[in-house]
Order: sequence, then C-alpha cells, then structure tokens
Amino acid sequence: MKRPQKIEEPTGKLGILLPGLGAVSTTFVAGVELARRGLADPIGSLTEFGTIRLGKRSEKRAPKIRDFVPLATLDQLEFGAWDIFEDDAYASAKHAKVLNAEHLDPIKSSLEAIRPMKGAFFPEYVTRLNGTWVKTEKNKAELVEALREDVRTFKRDRGVDRLVAVWCGSTEKYVEPSDVHKNVKSFEKGLAANDPAISNSMLYAWAMLKERVPFANGAPNLCVDFPAAVELAREMHTPVSGKDFKTGQTLMKTILAPGFKARSLGLAGWFSTNILGNRDGEVLDAPENFKTKEVSKLGVLDYILQPDVYPKLYKDMYHKVRINYYPPRGDAKEGWDNIDLCGWLGYPMQIKVDFLCRDSILAAPLVLDLALFMDFAQRANFSGIQEWLSFYFKSPQHAPGLYPEHDLFIQLMKLKNTLRWAMGEDVISHLGHEYYD
Repeated sequence: MKRPQKIEEPTGKLGILLPGLGAVSTTFVAGVELARRGLADPIGSLTEFGTIRLGKRSEKRAPKIRDFVPLATLDQLEFGAWDIFEDDAYASAKHAKVLNAEHLDPIKSSLEAIRPMKGAFFPEYVTRLNGTWVKTEKNKAELVEALREDVRTFKRDRGVDRLVAVWCGSTEKYVEPSDVHKNVKSFEKGLAANDPAISNSMLYAWAMLKERVPFANGAPNLCVDFPAAVELAREMHTPVSGKDFKTGQTLMKTILAPGFKARSLGLAGWFSTNILGNRDGEVLDAPENFKTKEVSKLGVLDYILQPDVYPKLYKDMYHKVRINYYPPRGDAKEGWDNIDLCGWLGYPMQIKVDFLCRDSILAAPLVLDLALFMDFAQRANFSGIQEWLSFYFKSPQHAPGLYPEHDLFIQLMKLKNTLRWAMGEDVISHLGHEYYD
C-alpha cells in the first residue's frame, strides 16, 4: 500500500449496500436515521466519537478522527439491501426486537422506504432459513450478474456517487478453500458450473468487486479471504476487509488476554459459553454453521498469547467455546467466561466474566465505521486487503505469510497510525524519550 498522493474528497452521496436486512442492518440504519435527526447518539462509533493524537503530547493536538480524515457524513448516506425475506426495514426491525418503539416509530417512514432486493440464496449453506424472496437465475454466474445489475440500478436510481458494501447476513456452513478459490479464472469457471464450494456470500463479494464496490465481511464465512478474491480486488483496485464483527465475548477476550500476557500471568483454561435467541442463534444451532463461528472465535487466544513463544505460561491452555440457542433471550445475548489463571509460583486464580450484551447494538457502530473507512480507503487509492481495519474483526484478514494481529490495542494503534501516515502526519511510537533527554 503506497502513501496516497491525493485523497479524493467525499463529495455527493455514499450508498451503503447491506447483504442481509436483519437485526444488525436494521439496527445500524435506524441508528443513523436517529442520529442525523438529533434524536440519539451513535455511541460505539470511532468515526463519530474517536479522537486521534497528532505529534508530541506537548503539542496538545487531538482532533476528532472525522475532523482529521475526510470521511462521508451521516447526512450523505443512502441505504440499500438484499434479503431472502420481503420485509421492509421497519418490519424487519420490529421482528428482530432489538430496538423499542420509541426509537423505531419516529423514523418509521424512512425505514419502510428501504425494501430489500431479492437475495441470492442456496439453502444448503444456511440450513435453518427458508428464503421466500430469492432470485431464480439458472446458475451462480447468472446470479452474480443479477447482483451486479442491482448495484448499477441502485446507484442510478438513488443518485449516489460512490458505494460500499458490508456483509450483515447469516453465518454459513464451514467451507474449506479448494481449487475453485485459487485464482480468478478457476473461480469464474466454478460460478458457471455451480461449484458447491462457492457459497452465497461469495456471490455478493464477487459481484461487488466486479463493480469496484469496496466490500467488508461481517460474518465468519469464507467470503473474500481466498486467493481468487484477493486477486480480483487488486485487479479492480478495490479494498476488501474481514472477517466476523468483533462483538460480545470475543471483544472481551481481545481486551483481557493482552493484559494477562503483558503481566506474564499464566493461563490454564478459558471456558466460554453463550446463550442467544435471535436469528443468528437459530442459524448457529446447526452444527455445520457453528463450526464456522467456532473456528473464528477459537483462534483469538492462540495468536494473542503465542503459546509457542511462552510455553510455560500458555502451552497447555485449554480453550473451549459453546453457543446455545435460547429463544427467550432474543438479541440480548449472555456471554459467560470462566478463566483459570496462575500467578507467582503457580498459585491459581480465577476470573468470571458475565457479559449481558446486545449483539446488534455492538455491531451497528462497526458497520458504520467500516463503511466510512472503506470508502476512505477507496478514495485514497488503497486496494486489496485492508489489514489496518483488523480492529473490527474476530478473524482479521491479512497478507499470506503473516499471522493475524488480534490484540485490540495493537489493532487500534495500527488503525490510527495508518490514518496519520495517509494524511502525511508522523506515525506515533509512544517512545517519548525526547521528553527526558
């Protein structure tokens, strides 16, 4: 990635395309609609509330990120979506039961105006859902072309100047990379042949890349993190990032585990269980879909704690993750963790974490930040994998040959240093020796 010589200004409208008009998407859209009317605050959004230090601490320069980096504003955003159910955004939000009537009713007409385009859907990848609003093209290649036509139609009819897409659909069954994913030619051959290793989310991602629409993957699906997609992204000079929004339990792990490692505390075991009752919980109740999520969640501790580097502290660590579908909870998930630590002379200690969180409330600001930062990346002429956005993902996409960075604080430093670098400011090392010379 080269330092941009010029970054285009965010003039005109930015269209945000959302594959999946469910709990996360409707919570995000409703939040933006309320915020731009001054009826609520977009809390949790780095692009709206975050600041960035520039130069030395003694200079006392710490503007808001959005005042430092040219980002689209909330009043410039237009929303489009695909879904496998015909409900408009208001009906879908009511069904999801994340937001109360006091937040939905003032923006009812705006939400009702967002009607999903028919989804590209094969039920074998999400066995617990039966879509009734789906495209009927004869093969996957034609479905990609139909999605591309949707993009062009949306851009023309809504009068938007630029587009980004953020996957907010369901977790799909686990798919291993195979020969069809090796390069652009093999993937396009697989599309025409309806290759079973090409899932629903890959169709959307491929269509977006063909239309030069930056694409962020908010689910743990194999989607843009395979060689053919990265090759196409570079070919089309289009940014990609992913995968799996970092919310709830994994967010807590990436906050706590770096602290244990920093203090050289040992870890014998970390047991995690979740109960949730939304559509995501129903989908993850299927073992083939849970495996996709499990792989995404399990890798976090290994990469942060580096048991090969610190064998006495972490080599024999036991890590278990469970997700249980419990309908009464709806979107109000409970993530419970039992952490068995050891300290000086090996004496045992325990930490219990009970995080009563709301997945969609935590995910909505991530959708906003990713949309705005991916649009910035496109205007800065960045292309391919945007590892600097790892801060937002459970399984950050990265260059071949590298390990992913999971430490939340290192991720934030990387994100802010990328912004400083792109805008011609000095990156910050936090060394600070000059104050004491």
